[in-house]
Amino acid sequence: MTATAARAGEAAAPEVLRRTLTVLVVSQALGGAGMAAGITVGALLAEDLLGSTGLAGLPTALFTAGAALGAAVIGRVSQRRGRRPGLALGHGAAALGSAGVVAGAAAQWAWLLLVSLFVYGAGTATGLLARYAGADLAPPERRGRATGRVLLATTLGAVAGPNLVGPTGSLAEAWGIPRLAGPFLLAAVAYAAAGLVLLLWLRPDPLLLARAAQRHEPVTARAEGASGRFAPGVVTGATVMITAQLVMIAVMTMTPVHMAGHGHSTQAVGLVIALHVGAMFLPSPLSGLLADRFGRLPVAAASGAVLLGAGLLAGLAPPGGVFWPACALVVLGVGWNLALVSGTALITDAAPAQSRASVQGLVDVGMSLAGATGGMASGLVVAGGGYPLLAVAAGALALAVIPVVAVRGRGAGPGAPEHGL
Repeated sequence: MTATAARAGEAAAPEVLRRTLTVLVVSQALGGAGMAAGITVGALLAEDLLGSTGLAGLPTALFTAGAALGAAVIGRVSQRRGRRPGLALGHGAAALGSAGVVAGAAAQWAWLLLVSLFVYGAGTATGLLARYAGADLAPPERRGRATGRVLLATTLGAVAGPNLVGPTGSLAEAWGIPRLAGPFLLAAVAYAAAGLVLLLWLRPDPLLLARAAQRHEPVTARAEGASGRFAPGVVTGATVMITAQLVMIAVMTMTPVHMAGHGHSTQAVGLVIALHVGAMFLPSPLSGLLADRFGRLPVAAASGAVLLGAGLLAGLAPPGGVFWPACALVVLGVGWNLALVSGTALITDAAPAQSRASVQGLVDVGMSLAGATGGMASGLVVAGGGYPLLAVAAGALALAVIPVVAVRGRGAGPGAPEHGL
């Protein structure tokens, strides 16, 4: 690219950014519906097929472990080929895994169900990795808001998905498929459509464009980001997001099992999870605005306190009603969102475009492994000590780690406003 071409690309950046965000918003809305299937009925489906509450956390562990592999592969493909092929590949894997879950449930083959949940999880990593694509072309002072817009789009499908548990379950029964597999029928269609949208319309590729633009910046303008994956902003952002992911997955995974054990219907469980997923993504524009205006680190520190509040509320909530568990999971989603948006901005600020996708993929591998750990451990903790113990311990962990890391990481990340801590 010549200097003239670079200047032309820079002039077109606002228009390209708007187009990129529009395409990502559409694909995220579709992918959100697919993501909600595993969150809502994954644990219940495994409990039904495996016949063990202690193994109810296995599906979450599997698809979050799959997401670790997916994040690494998608990050590597994106690094070499760009965001478009990487994200489209992920959506295709999620669609294939969803279809496999339906087949495994219909045939009562536990092995196929578990393998398919792993493949499904590998694809679901795309939903979170897309947030980085939204920030590729945004200037540093607007990266939080750009990330927030992409995450907000996930709300549209993610909130609708759990509320379709009843209708999709009825459709599955009409086709001779177990009712709990119904949401995965929706997931297969939604993820396939999301991948198609990206393949057709995510042009020009935002990462490749950002990389080309950075090559034409003066060396002094980008020298601070050259430390790559071990830059302070990367380490701080990764720790914040990984801790929040572990806490959120652990509590969220066992809430449907806890509610079902106290006589709540799958529709009531679906409503609570829908509210939780909405809270995970709906505050994204506000979280992004706060991260841009007041700094990444103060917002990250606040997320630890919010997650503690969620754990206490979930642990103390009366199990017989729906209102308090719903409130607890809403607060849990908000705390996770604050951590995700602020952590994403920290990492994007610190990682240079030349290695950004691989660094971001590795960070999301850590998030997925943390989620797998939280999902698997959650069932064992509940079986041994009960749901209240799990919820309170998870909240205490968030407060013990996230604010401390945020305070120690002040000043991390080039170009980011970090005052306030």
